[in-house]
Amino acid sequence: KSSMERPDPMRHLVLWCPHWAVVASGVAPGTPAVVLRDHRVLAASRAARAEGVRLGMRRREAQARCPEVVIVDDDPARDARRFEVVARAVADAVGLLETARPGALWFATRGPARRCGGEVALADLIATIATQALGESADLVDGLGVGVADGRFAASVAARRSIRSGAPVLVPAGAESTAAALAPVPVRALEDVAGVSVGLVGVLERLGIDTLGALAALPGPEVMARFGPPGAWARQLAAGEDDRPPQVVDPPADLAVERVFEDPVDQVGSLVFVARQLAEELDAGLQVRGQCCTRLLVEVETEHGERSERQWYHPAGLGVAAMVERVRWQLDGWVGQRQGPGSGAVLLRLAPRQLRALEGRQLGFWGELGAADTAAARAIARVTGLLGPEAVTVAEWRGGRHPAERYRLVPAAGADLSDLAARRRATEPGAGPWPGEVGAPWPAWVATEPVGIDVLDAHGGQVRVDSRGTPSAAPAQLVDRRGTHRIERGAGPWPTEERWWDPARRRRRARFQVLTDAGEALLVGLEGGSWWLEARYA
Repeated sequence: KSSMERPDPMRHLVLWCPHWAVVASGVAPGTPAVVLRDHRVLAASRAARAEGVRLGMRRREAQARCPEVVIVDDDPARDARRFEVVARAVADAVGLLETARPGALWFATRGPARRCGGEVALADLIATIATQALGESADLVDGLGVGVADGRFAASVAARRSIRSGAPVLVPAGAESTAAALAPVPVRALEDVAGVSVGLVGVLERLGIDTLGALAALPGPEVMARFGPPGAWARQLAAGEDDRPPQVVDPPADLAVERVFEDPVDQVGSLVFVARQLAEELDAGLQVRGQCCTRLLVEVETEHGERSERQWYHPAGLGVAAMVERVRWQLDGWVGQRQGPGSGAVLLRLAPRQLRALEGRQLGFWGELGAADTAAARAIARVTGLLGPEAVTVAEWRGGRHPAERYRLVPAAGADLSDLAARRRATEPGAGPWPGEVGAPWPAWVATEPVGIDVLDAHGGQVRVDSRGTPSAAPAQLVDRRGTHRIERGAGPWPTEERWWDPARRRRRARFQVLTDAGEALLVGLEGGSWWLEARYA
């Protein structure tokens, strides 16, 4: 072949577990359950899908279809930790493998297929190993997809076909066979499998290009002129050609960063803290080169020679926070296994395996990272080093009706504090209403544990709220441990009833905003016949 021609795609095997987030959540078999991200269904159990719940549905629509559905919050760290059991078992059989997200893995078949006696035997072996590694969780899995084809994209599509057929799907080698297998596949697979932008896929569908075959049939130069490099890459995938993103290059060996420990380290938190330092060092070197890492090899070695190796992939590039997050996933999964490491780590290494040109960003005139922000980040790093990675936390939006439910605290070591835009996205309220929530302004102080109080009417009787949300009388007095306070003004109630279909977890609450004669603006709530101080306004 000439040097200008792209190489033929390497044969890959892809193992895919659909709706892995539900499997990792640990719900009981047969339970209708969904995992939500941004108030939309990310994964659904077999029982929930039987009731009409579909991916992408809003929370309230899913609950309307299946009132008894169990809602599980999205937790990528939990998903990765549980999937590490499967990944480790497969890695013991085939060597180095690669993952992009929990629930899917892939590896080149050339060496493993030769040892197993062919790709068919290898596919059957991987399916058996994964099923055994799942153990009791196998009852929650709606089949394991195993696909073998030229390139990761075609193998991933074959793995999804494998779920429907109930057996591994092998696409014969060669560009013509790969293109023929991909031709009838909906163009939507580019978004679901390869991460092509939803905007580009939507444009293709509106133009009547609804299958990969139709896209592959378009002239390459015209696609490049109309849609640019993303469109050219999408057509490249559809045609079954080399599925590496455009502008990716192999890095030089001297970019790898590592830390050798004189005293073995047996705490995951300490290793994650060191991983952040290494990630920042690696990212700084790549920034100077105008590049970012799309494929990262993480290696950990213990004092007894035990090793954990994993390649992590993201087509858009892995920043500092993403690298640290994947190191934590790998370590948590490894340590949590029955046959985990028997000694502390003596080596941690991050080695880029694939780079691409860094897409610049236009700096704004204001709102950028300042000296105070940089100093704060350094202070957080120092405190984290002294007290551990869990000592410093930052807020992330979660959503909820109660002020204490809207945000959750996550370790600062896993957050990218240098990216203000990312922090704003993580903390800004999500879209969609929360019926029954108390609106703005937000409280300045929220009780970690509600404080018991009494709210009385003008005659000294306790105020009640009936099932229609109507109070028995206007709140006139508030009694706490400091004494009795007259209520000057009040607003409410805001009644809510959650999980009304589940008697064991049903909650009925009513909240009032009150202003006392001491000038305090408070949020108080009635639940289970008792009054509680929930928040205080500035």
